[in-house]
Amino acid sequence: MSRHRPTQQVTTLRQRLAELRGPAVAPHPLDARALAALAANPGCKRRALLDGAGVDKAALAAALGSPAAFGQSQFAFIRGNAFEARVKADGGTELMRLLYERLGGGGDAPREVRVPDLTAAGPEGRAARTALALREATEAGGWALLDHPMLALEVAGSPAYLEPDAVVVHPDGRWTVVEIKSFPMIDSSADAAKVGAAARQSAVYVLALERIAAVTAGAEVGHRVLLVCPKDFSNLPTASVVDVRKQRAVTRRQLTRLTRVEDIAATLPEGTTFDPECSAQELTASVDAVTAAYAPECLAACELAFHCRAKARAAGAVEVLGRSVRGELGGLTTVGAVLAAAAGKEGDPADPTVAALRRAAALRAEALEHRGAPLEGSPACR
Repeated sequence: MSRHRPTQQVTTLRQRLAELRGPAVAPHPLDARALAALAANPGCKRRALLDGAGVDKAALAAALGSPAAFGQSQFAFIRGNAFEARVKADGGTELMRLLYERLGGGGDAPREVRVPDLTAAGPEGRAARTALALREATEAGGWALLDHPMLALEVAGSPAYLEPDAVVVHPDGRWTVVEIKSFPMIDSSADAAKVGAAARQSAVYVLALERIAAVTAGAEVGHRVLLVCPKDFSNLPTASVVDVRKQRAVTRRQLTRLTRVEDIAATLPEGTTFDPECSAQELTASVDAVTAAYAPECLAACELAFHCRAKARAAGAVEVLGRSVRGELGGLTTVGAVLAAAAGKEGDPADPTVAALRRAAALRAEALEHRGAPLEGSPACR
């Protein structure tokens, strides 16, 4: 009896998540970019639940009346696909040349490269086929290029399926993640913010690969990722190596901190749904039933950011001022409480935060009092 309990629990959880996103709504895939953003804000139960349930947050935001212009433009998407196709042309000859130049290979330069077929039914089937291909390539030795493999990673008790651009198996058993981006690398240097985002995204792939490597004899996941971009203002590919050890450690720690999806779902009122076909009033009640951890950084990483910001502003929450400000204010959680403490109307004078606010208010009042007063030694004082 107990042998079947885990399967029953998984089935029950999947049914519950299907009810949350809507019976007729297909689950929205959770990609590495979303996982990296989720790991950057592990205290947000709202995003953990919505991503774990496969809710399309863009459709939900539009139904709530707070749509976000999110994602790539069609032009950028087409350009990116064309560049990736060029990099992988002729069995990945140019890609393997760049990889060997930047990372070496633990063997001879790649001449014969195996490109295994990763076709399978559904994400689970593709993930299983990818794991098998990685094991077979490692055991056989030599070079292998896995084009768009499918990796699985458990996040907050819910499986996520990830698709890196490529993974290369070296003759010595090392596995390297390859990330292909369409932003330019000018004079061997690219935009730091975009490289950082690519590094965080690649760190998620590394974590997923480590699960397979742990049960594969002789396999090792490299912590250096090959980032391939257009060279200068051309469409010619160039590459650099990005060390993702720091991003991997941070992402692992943050994902571990995430509350399990079933624990969050268990606290919701009966009838909670995020089906975009429901009324805006019903959806608002459902979204508000799950606590969020809004920060200005969410505007660049989450489709629901405008909705959460409007709610935070309406509540006068100090989170709208940024995480650093929120951390400095301690137990003062609203702008009204901060102003009252600074004015001496509320708060304990012995509290260092309250004392600092009152001192700042006194200095501001003193500065305003002397504004416009002639400076000592100026002609007006003679």
